[in-house]
Amino acid sequence: MTSTNGYFDMMAAPMRIGTVRLKVRDLPRLSDFYQSTLGLAPVDREARAVTLGTGSTPLLRLEGDPGLAPVDPRQAGLYHTAFLMPSRADLGRWLGHVAKTGVQLQGASDHLVSEALYLADPEGNGIEVYTDRPVQAWHGGDGEIRMATDPLDLQDLLAAGGETEWSAYPEDGSIGHVHLQVGDTRAADGFYRDILGFDIATRYPGASFYGSGGYHHQLAGNVWHSRNAGPRPKGMAGLAGVELILRDKADRDAILARAEAAGIAPDATALRDPWGTAIALA
Repeated sequence: MTSTNGYFDMMAAPMRIGTVRLKVRDLPRLSDFYQSTLGLAPVDREARAVTLGTGSTPLLRLEGDPGLAPVDPRQAGLYHTAFLMPSRADLGRWLGHVAKTGVQLQGASDHLVSEALYLADPEGNGIEVYTDRPVQAWHGGDGEIRMATDPLDLQDLLAAGGETEWSAYPEDGSIGHVHLQVGDTRAADGFYRDILGFDIATRYPGASFYGSGGYHHQLAGNVWHSRNAGPRPKGMAGLAGVELILRDKADRDAILARAEAAGIAPDATALRDPWGTAIALA
C-alpha cells in the first residue's frame, strides 16, 4: 500500500477511518475548539450537531446534549482521535500555531513509524496530531513493524514548518487512526481482529494495534486506564461511534457473516464492540 513517494497510501487500504462521532455537553464550545485549534471547518450543521472536516470531507461529528454525564477516563471508550497530517511540514506549522496561541499540549513522541503531538479537548476527549514516516522506516530486520515512545525533537519539527504560517487543516488530511480504551485486550482482539478482520500490526504491554493493508494501525485498544471496564454507561459524553470505510463490498459482507456466526447482531448500520462502541461499516 505504499504510494510513489514512499508513504502509506491510506486510500488504497482495505479498511480506513471515516468520521468519528463524539457526544459532547457543550456543543458551541467544542465546535469552536476544533475549528480554532485544529483548523477544521463546518461541513454540515443541525440543531444539535455539527459536522467538521476539511473541504467537503467530514471527519468529526459533534452531537450536543447538555444533560450528558462528563467523560469518565476510567471507562471504555476513546483514548484519542488521531488526525493525520499529510507532511512533516504541515505538522511543524501546526506546532508553531499551538505555540503561538497557547494551546496546552500533553505530550510529544517519536513512535518510529510517526511523529506525534498530544492534547485533549475541553471535555477531556484525547487528540493526537501526527505525521507518518515513509513505510521503509517502519520495519525492523525481521520485517515486523517497530513502534516505540521516544522523545520528539520539537525544535527540528518546528523548523520543518518553514516560514509558512498555519492557516487551516490540510484538505488532504484525514483521521489516520482511532485509539480506544477497552476493558480487556483479548476481548478486543476477538472483535477487531476476528470479526472486523484487522491484522494485529504490533503490541505494547496492555495494548493491541490493529492495521489494514500493512498500516501500523487504523485502530488500537488499550487497558492502561480502563482494565476490566464493562460496557460504557448510557448518557455519558465521549465516543459515540467510528465510521469504518471499506474498499470492497465483499469485505463488508464477510464482516457481517463473521458477526452473525459469533452471535453479534448489527445495530441499524453498525456493529458494537464488547463495550458498546458503534462501528459503522461504510
